[in-house]
Amino acid sequence: MAFLDNSGDIILDAVLTDTGRMRLARGDGSFRIAKFALGDDEINYGLYDIDNPNGSAYYDLQILQTPILEAFTNNTSNLKSKLMSINRNDLLYLPVIKLWDQGNTKIHSDGVFYAAVNQTTVDQLTSMGSGFLSPGILNASTVGGTPNNIAADQGLDTVEISPNVALNADLVETAYIIELDNRLGSLYSPPGGTPPAPSTTGIAPAAYSFIDDDQIASYYVATSTASGAGAFVIYITGGSTADSSILGPRGTRLAFRVGSSVELRSSDFLFDQLGHVGTTDLINSDGSDIAAGKYKFIDSPVRITGVSTGYKIDIPIRYVRYTG
Repeated sequence: MAFLDNSGDIILDAVLTDTGRMRLARGDGSFRIAKFALGDDEINYGLYDIDNPNGSAYYDLQILQTPILEAFTNNTSNLKSKLMSINRNDLLYLPVIKLWDQGNTKIHSDGVFYAAVNQTTVDQLTSMGSGFLSPGILNASTVGGTPNNIAADQGLDTVEISPNVALNADLVETAYIIELDNRLGSLYSPPGGTPPAPSTTGIAPAAYSFIDDDQIASYYVATSTASGAGAFVIYITGGSTADSSILGPRGTRLAFRVGSSVELRSSDFLFDQLGHVGTTDLINSDGSDIAAGKYKFIDSPVRITGVSTGYKIDIPIRYVRYTG
């Protein structure tokens, strides 16, 4: 990895990703570049100098000459902030995506979502007497056995525009891409309607769209005529400020659950290869807990990307397994 000297002529440094190179290497004539994305991760727009004594031609010179990173072949290292085009000049705010941290979608006080990977771990963390896991702890073993899930809202996060004002259609995210490590887990739909009681009946995982060479699975989910209870994406227009993490006009809410892989449920191997042994007690809200040294965990985020705007957030997931 290195920086490219951009002090002179504008440089175009383009390479194929590992996946693109793999497809090109097939040599069957099917390879073609159908899509590309632009980003400005290295640029600090605060360097725009409107007071430069040399005139307007120099206002953005420092920005234009900022060293930029050379192109990467690893797609997971590219373009954290993708550029987007909007054919309008009347926008004061752009939409964001924010975690909906309430009730059954509340994140754990440790700042992560714990995913209990097998039933033994679930039993260790089940709230005494209630039969439910506390908010922030996901049943990743029997996914249909808990109402706890992860949700994020999209819209204009400002108090200067009422949440009852409809968000312009071109700013509404109607589809999302969810990425997670396929070795560790799979994507599942959110609970439907009234939160279900714990059950030994699981639900089927969603179908992924693509798995890249780093074993990152991408899922494409969108609104549909079935939007509502159990749907991945629903509209959340209007309502009070208590109904959403978005303060202004709202677009959609994405909700989902995460289930553990067979490897995590049945073996410590990946925990030994990729994870750690917990050094502090994992405490449930009612006082039940897994003591330090008796569980292993792997931290691996889930990435959410809005298809229309390219806005993305990472949700911290901690896969945990009780080892006794």
